[in-house]
Amino acid sequence: MSKVKVGFVQMSCNGNKADNLAKAIERVREAAAKGAQIVCLQELFTSLYFCDVEDYDNFSLAEPIPGPSTETLQQVAGELGVVIIASLFEKRTQGIYHNTTAVLDADGSYLGKYRKMHIPDDPAYYEKFYFTPGDLGYKVFKTKFATIGVLICWDQWYPEASRITALMGAEILFYPTAIGWATSQDEATNTEQYNAWQTIQRSHAVANGVHVVSVNRVGFEQEGAMKFWGGSFIANPFGSIIYQADHEKEEVFVQELDLSKTDRYRTHWPFLRDRRIDSYAPITKRFIDEA
Repeated sequence: MSKVKVGFVQMSCNGNKADNLAKAIERVREAAAKGAQIVCLQELFTSLYFCDVEDYDNFSLAEPIPGPSTETLQQVAGELGVVIIASLFEKRTQGIYHNTTAVLDADGSYLGKYRKMHIPDDPAYYEKFYFTPGDLGYKVFKTKFATIGVLICWDQWYPEASRITALMGAEILFYPTAIGWATSQDEATNTEQYNAWQTIQRSHAVANGVHVVSVNRVGFEQEGAMKFWGGSFIANPFGSIIYQADHEKEEVFVQELDLSKTDRYRTHWPFLRDRRIDSYAPITKRFIDEA
């Protein structure tokens, strides 16, 4: 299909997993009613962003994938005829946990999952305590409506991840996200951080000639110390912003994308044609110590 309607759900969360799942399903229904064919939920949408502390009790939030949440969402996907992109805390086995996104097709089938490859460790983002780095590699999913690539939050900063996923045939890159500002920060720093976050993802759209859909949570968490900045957005294959959500409010937004534009952009600005793949071997080094 050359045209597809994509929706995103930007929402706030609370400490009750069942409530958050029910709220997300309600928002998916709203997106479907607006015509969405693919709906992306934000990162770890069934809970508050728990990685602000290193607390062993938080491992109880995890579940297998496939598992209870994916089974519930599969029923919703099949009922509504929509693809659902669902970011969840995965318990793989005792002592091994991942930050994982499941993709559920429009007939309710489970297409597979992507495990977050890049794991941050920063103040209030202690993800290395919880998540084992992904070991499934980069993934694309051939859904009913489009072939999509899914990357997760901290993956946003790495052009290698978007490039590989695009080279695998992704027509749209989706980024479920949880990122915010410390409320103690000044406004200039907030603006600079958001602009950097959006700019790097717009550059992935340009470099690869694909649409990018980035979906963030919104609202205050961590007893008011963290404000998740919302600002979910959709960029076209030249990095232009088609739509940007509010920094303060929950939103359900649906946008039709014309995937045939990828060929036009890639033909007129043939970055993939001109790649010097014979010269890129050094990229696999941590740092190039010798000139």
